[in-house]
Amino acid sequence: MNKWKKAVLSGTLAAGMVMMPLAIYQTPIKGQAATQAFDNKIVKKIDAEKIYGHVFELSVGIGERAAGTDAEKRAADYIADQYRSYGLDVDIQPFKFQTYKEAEDVSLEINEITGKKFEPHVFGYSPNTPDEGVTSEVVYAGLGTASDFAGKDVTGKIVLIQRGELTFADKAANAAAAGAKAVLIYNNTAGTLKSSIPSSGNYVPTLGLTQEEGVALKTLLDEGQAVTATVKVIGAGIVTKTSHNVIATKKAHTNHDTGQILYVGSHHDSVPGSPGASDNASGVGVNLEIARILSSQQTDTEIRFITFGAEELGLLGSYHYVSTLTAEEAARSVGMFNFDMVGSKNAGDMIMFTVDGKRNVVTNTGASAGMRVFKPLTYGKVGRSDHQPFHERGIQAAAFSYAPLEPEYHQPTDTIDKISKEKMENMAKVVSAGVYQIARKDTPALEWAKPAPKPVEPPFENRPL
Repeated sequence: MNKWKKAVLSGTLAAGMVMMPLAIYQTPIKGQAATQAFDNKIVKKIDAEKIYGHVFELSVGIGERAAGTDAEKRAADYIADQYRSYGLDVDIQPFKFQTYKEAEDVSLEINEITGKKFEPHVFGYSPNTPDEGVTSEVVYAGLGTASDFAGKDVTGKIVLIQRGELTFADKAANAAAAGAKAVLIYNNTAGTLKSSIPSSGNYVPTLGLTQEEGVALKTLLDEGQAVTATVKVIGAGIVTKTSHNVIATKKAHTNHDTGQILYVGSHHDSVPGSPGASDNASGVGVNLEIARILSSQQTDTEIRFITFGAEELGLLGSYHYVSTLTAEEAARSVGMFNFDMVGSKNAGDMIMFTVDGKRNVVTNTGASAGMRVFKPLTYGKVGRSDHQPFHERGIQAAAFSYAPLEPEYHQPTDTIDKISKEKMENMAKVVSAGVYQIARKDTPALEWAKPAPKPVEPPFENRPL
């Protein structure tokens, strides 16, 4: 799950942002007993130990799986091997992307301060300095507003700016426009200062300092002391990397092919510095287990099990995959079930999310399956996971997760010891029952079930059994 979405999701749940009405089936479902017989055919085969084993291999055996790294490729290869062992047709789809490479050498030395080691953090997308660094006089420029630079000569100098009022980008841009050679922005509260500036524009090397470090420099300047600093930022820059999607296809039965396509998706990359046990090895583990079980079942619907790369960088893998779908494939696509963060024992209750906050085939089917094999489910409005590109292509989609989020998301503490086998098993039960409900033989024809402009309530239980 990527960082932008996380803020929205946690805010939606914890701070009372837009939350859509509950999607709960409260009344008995026609034909429920017969449908539960079909459910049992699937859900009784779910093996929580197998799911856990996949999570262990990905988060412990491989560990951190940042997009474009050898570790992410090893994860993709592992997933592909599992899909192949189930007899599925597997394709590994590479795609290139550009990303910011962190600097190899970042330092700040102040000639007038001895015995104190500064530990600056370079702003993302900061330009590099020459290898020898930038050495110049330090000048204080307040909050870095345009008025702070009015009548002040900072040409060729290093500017010290306090955090606050303006964006970091505006502060850095104002300093560069005034002729500064480097920028030091110090925090206005305790803790380190890590952020980024735009990847394009007129900027100079920009570092973040703690409040203590910034105040120490400002104190010298306030006392009339001339301060000379040397700033080094070496090895940063935009680089091109390759990530991979893994696509495993279960074809529809030859004599019972409605032409429909269903997608079961999850992302296999993690954020840098995190083993990503819940985010999102857990989603991959559930994906693989559902693929294992459904691979041996006769279906009248093609099912594509997909794990996406580079989700954490902005859904890059799922956007790439959706861009490769033909118009004919998109028209035949009836739904996308997405898993993101489905394993932490510290997260809340199972929930479904749609991009527009409206019910669709996926949430209705998920709610129906939940009533039969688990418990009533709710749904809310959140995008920013791999269901979003499908939604934007006109394919009904939803993300399945647990909320509120676990406190260890995107942290080094997202580890295997936080994983709940029960939560992953329950998720596998609900979604496998829902997917099979749509995909098993004699489900509604494509002309009826294809994505509609308004939410529909498909009468899956009313069809002939």
